[in-house]
Amino acid sequence: MNQSEFLKTVMPFKDKVFRLAKRLLVSTEEAEDATQELYFKLWNKKENLKEYKSVEAFAMTMTKNYCFDRLKSKQASNLTLVHSNYKEKDTSLDKKTDLNDSVSIVHQLIENLPEQQKIIIQLRDIEQYEFDEIAKMLDLKPTAIRVSLSRARKTIREQLIKQHNYGIN
Repeated sequence: MNQSEFLKTVMPFKDKVFRLAKRLLVSTEEAEDATQELYFKLWNKKENLKEYKSVEAFAMTMTKNYCFDRLKSKQASNLTLVHSNYKEKDTSLDKKTDLNDSVSIVHQLIENLPEQQKIIIQLRDIEQYEFDEIAKMLDLKPTAIRVSLSRARKTIREQLIKQHNYGIN
């Protein structure tokens, strides 16, 4: 596989890889490093990529595993929390503040979910993967994915309602 074939194969899902890494590692810099590391690993395996039914699913699984390894390592204590990825133009300051607060609350609620639910909500609701694809990536049954996703959404919904009604975290 030459460089142009490789790029044509792996570049379409580069943003998805980055977003998953950002969701798991939080830090933009760490997510960029993880994305770069993943593409380096994929390049080293370029001759074997044709063996996979879905290179994208393989890459997402590698990303998940790499991020978990990073979080388990000593370097994880150096990860910084940065949430500056939401911007909207032509909005009043009050509304902008409320939107930023809501987005931050949802991000925080997702971060507080168990790891499996966090990954599933990222892959399904943000990356828009199908249940079968997520099942292959996480080595779970589609019904387990649906149950976990339902529980994650319910938890987030209940916490948001609580937050908006009572101002409680």
